[in-house]
Amino acid sequence: MKLFQIEEPDGGPADAGAPGAAIGIDACGPHVEVAFAVGGNAILLNDREGFEQALRVPGASAGAAAWQEMFEGARIRAERALARPVTGAVIVLAATPGMEAAEVIREAARRAGLGVLRLVVKQEQPAGLSPALTAAMLAEDLAPRPELDPSGPG
Repeated sequence: MKLFQIEEPDGGPADAGAPGAAIGIDACGPHVEVAFAVGGNAILLNDREGFEQALRVPGASAGAAAWQEMFEGARIRAERALARPVTGAVIVLAATPGMEAAEVIREAARRAGLGVLRLVVKQEQPAGLSPALTAAMLAEDLAPRPELDPSGPG
């Protein structure tokens, strides 16, 4: 017997009503790393076999379109790996962006379907830990919590 997985064409999960996850994005090096944390335990998310894509960090002079494309790729990678929507991110940058550059990054993320929970500079991260993993742990802490139904179960 064969099992099939049904997936939306854009790679997102079929249940759009599920709570959105928050991820960590390391945009310090030449390639992006994406991570997710649960209970303070973070893991790097990789593309599934057959869906591999190199997510390149846009250069300092790149415009919003290049950043948006990178954020869309990071969101899709995470949604495929987690099988749920991803709506927020903590983004680690190599250097402190100016106000205008920070706004370009925030707007590009928003257009890619990600709310920026925080922009972090790599030097602000704890030494010895992967920036993507620490960003994912911070994203878990900063992510909005779904409201509980006051009527409770049953």
